[in-house]
Amino acid sequence: MELLEVKNLNRYFGGLQAVADVSFNVQEGMIKAVIGPNGAGKTTLFNLIAGNVPPSSGTIMFHSDSIHKLPTHQIARLGISRTFQNIKLFRGMTALENVMVGRHVRTKAGFMASMLKLPWTHREEKEILEKSMELLKFVGIAEYHDVDAYSLSFGQQRAVEMARALATNPSLLLLDEPAAGLNTHETLEIAKLITKVRDLGITVLLVEHDMSLVMDISEEIVVLSFGQKIAEDTPTAIQKNKEVIQIYLGEEDA
Repeated sequence: MELLEVKNLNRYFGGLQAVADVSFNVQEGMIKAVIGPNGAGKTTLFNLIAGNVPPSSGTIMFHSDSIHKLPTHQIARLGISRTFQNIKLFRGMTALENVMVGRHVRTKAGFMASMLKLPWTHREEKEILEKSMELLKFVGIAEYHDVDAYSLSFGQQRAVEMARALATNPSLLLLDEPAAGLNTHETLEIAKLITKVRDLGITVLLVEHDMSLVMDISEEIVVLSFGQKIAEDTPTAIQKNKEVIQIYLGEEDA
C-alpha cells in the first residue's frame, strides 16, 4: 500500500532550484533510499517532506492526505519522524531525557495539567519513561541511559537520535545520512538497526552516501542530480544504470 507520494515537487531558494519537479512514492513496510552527489537536493527533499521548509510547488501526500502545507509538529503527529545529517541532541540532558522529549509528541498533558499534578499526568509520565527505556534497549544503549548524551561516542549519539525519532511512534522514519561519521563496525550496526526498524512495520526513507549500506538494505533507490530525479529502480538496476554510474556511482562523493 502506498504510504507517501511526492508529486512534481519544486523548491527554489532565490534563483537556485534545489528540487526540480521530483516525483516518487514509498510503499508501506519498505526501505527506500535517496542518493546523489553533494548538492543534489537530498536534504532539501527531506526538509520538504518533514515540513521544515514549504515547497514552491507540487504536492506531498501521506496516507492519501495532503501534508505539504502543514507545520512540522502536525506532520510529526501524523506519523513522520526524522533524524538529521548533523546530530541534533539536547545539550545538558541524558540519553534517556533526549528520548523522552520525542515521546511527548504523543502525550495529552498540557501545561496546566502538569502544573496541577493531576493523577493521570503521573501515569503518562511513567509511560513516557518506560517507553523511552524500551527504545534505548532496542537501539542497544540502555546501559547509558543516565549518561549525558554529548559524552557518548558518535555512534551512540546516532542511536540516541534514532531512539528519539522512534519515540514519536512514526509510521514513516526519515533518516538523513545515518552512517555519516561512523566507522565500519558502527555502520554495520546501524544497518542492522535500520532493518530491525523496518521489521517493526515502520517504513524507512533514507538519504545515504555509503553505497554498500544502501545496496545491502534498500529495496528501491531514487537517484537525484542537481535537484532532478534521474533514476528510480531496484539496487541491482541502479548499479547497472549508465547515467547513474556516470553522474554518481562512478565518481568519488566528497
